[in-house]
Amino acid sequence: MKSSEIRTAYLKFFEEKGHLIVPSSSLVPHGDPTLLLTTAGMVQMKPYFMGEANPPSRRMTSSQKCFRTTDIDSVGDPGHLTFFEMLGNFSVGDYFKKEAIAWAWELVTERFRLTKERLWITVFLDDDEAERYWRDIGVPRERIVRCGEKDCGPCSEIHYDFGKNMGCGKADCNPSCGCGRFLEIWNLVFMQFNQDEKKNRTPLPKPNIDTGMGLERITCVMQGKGSVYETDVFAPVIERISELSGRKYGESEAVTRAMRVVAEHGRAITFLIADGVIPSNDGRGYVLRRVLRRSALFGRKLGLKEAFLTEIGKTVIDQMGGFYPELVKGRDYILNVIEIEESKFEQTLNTGMNLLDEIMAETRAKSLSVISGEQAFRLYDTYGFPKELTAEIAAENGLTVDLEGFEREMTAQRERAREAARFGLADKSAEKFYESLGLPATGFVGYESFEAETRIVGIIANGEPVETAFQGQEVEVILAETPFYGEMGGQVGDTGQIKTAKGQVLVTNTLKPIESLAVHVGKVQEGIISVNDPAQARIDAERRLDIARNHTSTHLLHAALRKVLGEQVRQGGSLVAPDHFRFDFTHLIALSKEELSQVQSSVNENIRRNLPVTSRLAPQKDAIKAGALAFFGEKYGEEVRVVEIRNSTGNVSAELCGGTHLRNTGEIGFFRITSEKSVGSGLRRIEAVTGR
Repeated sequence: MKSSEIRTAYLKFFEEKGHLIVPSSSLVPHGDPTLLLTTAGMVQMKPYFMGEANPPSRRMTSSQKCFRTTDIDSVGDPGHLTFFEMLGNFSVGDYFKKEAIAWAWELVTERFRLTKERLWITVFLDDDEAERYWRDIGVPRERIVRCGEKDCGPCSEIHYDFGKNMGCGKADCNPSCGCGRFLEIWNLVFMQFNQDEKKNRTPLPKPNIDTGMGLERITCVMQGKGSVYETDVFAPVIERISELSGRKYGESEAVTRAMRVVAEHGRAITFLIADGVIPSNDGRGYVLRRVLRRSALFGRKLGLKEAFLTEIGKTVIDQMGGFYPELVKGRDYILNVIEIEESKFEQTLNTGMNLLDEIMAETRAKSLSVISGEQAFRLYDTYGFPKELTAEIAAENGLTVDLEGFEREMTAQRERAREAARFGLADKSAEKFYESLGLPATGFVGYESFEAETRIVGIIANGEPVETAFQGQEVEVILAETPFYGEMGGQVGDTGQIKTAKGQVLVTNTLKPIESLAVHVGKVQEGIISVNDPAQARIDAERRLDIARNHTSTHLLHAALRKVLGEQVRQGGSLVAPDHFRFDFTHLIALSKEELSQVQSSVNENIRRNLPVTSRLAPQKDAIKAGALAFFGEKYGEEVRVVEIRNSTGNVSAELCGGTHLRNTGEIGFFRITSEKSVGSGLRRIEAVTGR
């Protein structure tokens, strides 16, 4: 069977068993901004297993795109992959062990027609129930192995036996042996317990099933190949690499390894870019950059001097686009990103390689075996060599890299950047100071009103808490409730006045040094103010409306950029001020005049439509599932505020946002882009003005 036929057969089999076929989720996890990449089929099912959302069906099956960063450096051997497809079937409180085991056996022996005598089973150490079900369907006791938590955990696995001629040759060899004779092809996870920090287990109200079968692995077994790279999963890509390089897979160990790396990484980068990841120096973007550059280096070992990765991308799209339409839809964009990033690396590759050769020669000349962290960091910082690539090349030449020293250099650079950016209340000592005050959380009423009757709960003057402040003193005032928005999420803080019976403060800024407190920065204009004084707080309403005009415009701009450039565009930062705003977003190249015109026209069209701008509170998982945009690295609570701009057919924009906005887009007036430029690798900035 072809790999595509195996995938279809798996999904159809479980569809016949009452499962809903659900599409693969993105490699960029939705609903969990702290998770780097999707690593298993279970990721999109987690909200259902945790009871946070209602599943579309209690029985589901999928072929899930997955990426695991832990195996990057191992790619090149016969079996390791970064990107792979995970076939899975899932039960949310419906069936359990008996059905999962019976159906797994039926599929592999009847549909896939694997020889029963080649199949071994592992079960958890004390799971008599699972062993009984396996024996009931005909698996003999001698091919069922009990494993501890390290090897098996609360699950059961099906292993394929390649035969006695493989591996260690011992008579008692079984799946618990790591000799290579046995290959795990299917993992059935029985979710029946909740385990606390002390590893005490209590039964779940409704047990769940989560299974995973690697498509590449089962294809390798069914096609009788010695490596996943010899299956039809990789055949078209390997053939294209051979055409481009003039080398043959299998002609030498070095050539075979290089072809595997280029093929595997070429497939991985194509899917990562299709799901919106762009090369950068951190997070997902760093993972993409790392595998792309590793692929480029191994291509050189095959004699591929010119840019070649776009050709690999084309082959992957042609091969996989039938099942994954996002590849076809994003074809031009994917190839463009690959071309730009490969070209960028080519510009520094020769110089960097020459420097690395010099460093290695110098290290040997000194009778040393370790490249210093400082030297490795220079290669990274100046020539774009990920530390892992430097370490890999060094290892091939009998050397190692001081990775701890590299991290010290990286930490020092980050600290320098922090020092350069640090000002006012941004540093950690300030956070500790405000936390130490023990003041109640400031209630924010500024969404509904521009003024509030409130009470002074804290005053700070000259860096110290005081009970009273006098005319002419610069102060920080904390109120019980406030209409003042504290600087946060790119939006500047409000200004205005705080009045008491005996005094008045001119507020020149509002900050949020810690999440719970709004700090009103200003000067006592008249009289005196004291802690516990009743007060009237009033913001500069006209300035607030200008800020809201620009903030609502950032949401329209974000939507327009995704419409014109593609849904891979993500916000990278913003500044929302009363007289202008800037918006940073992920994109590799400058926008053309036509693209800028389309973006500006799209925003102004939605302004003319006078669309309603609404906000609501919702559970974070529900908001993300409904399509609201969240941003990687941001911390969100269980309940979030969703700002939506809707037309007659649905959402024009939906984002998690705590900022202040207009009631409708017509209040913006007019939107004009004043500049567009690069502010970093893969990051562009638009500056714009609105209204008057």
